[in-house]
Amino acid sequence: MAQLLDKAKNFVAEKIANIPKPEASVTDVDLKHFNHDSVEYHAKVSVDNPYSHSIPICEISYTFKSAGRGIASGTIPDPGSLKGNDKTMLEVPVKVPYGILVSLAKDIGAYWDIDYELELGLTIDLPVIGNFTIPLSQKGEIKLPTLSDIF
Repeated sequence: MAQLLDKAKNFVAEKIANIPKPEASVTDVDLKHFNHDSVEYHAKVSVDNPYSHSIPICEISYTFKSAGRGIASGTIPDPGSLKGNDKTMLEVPVKVPYGILVSLAKDIGAYWDIDYELELGLTIDLPVIGNFTIPLSQKGEIKLPTLSDIF
């Protein structure tokens, strides 16, 4: 009886592992705008849904790092859904306080840019499987706003 149960578990696990899942990638991270206390960057995420029906997105979590330390993190609850059999473009706003950017100024140098790493977790609700998180990571270099950008 135990062997039959093990075979059934393996069969189900194999079938679930072979179910197509949405795929995502970070396409761009840009300076969106700034105000008196923070700079807002937007990460553009492209998600490809292989199913014919829309899939709800439960949440998007993010961590924005520079110089090996986290400078911004957060969660966006219920950001919408993925269109069926289509690519969906999502924008993830990342707000970074000026105080943290000033503390990074010693690492910036003359070029006025910082190296960053953005880690995203896109949690979607797949039928039968349940909540499934797609981990994403993007490294790059991003410019900080200068005085000429502000005025």
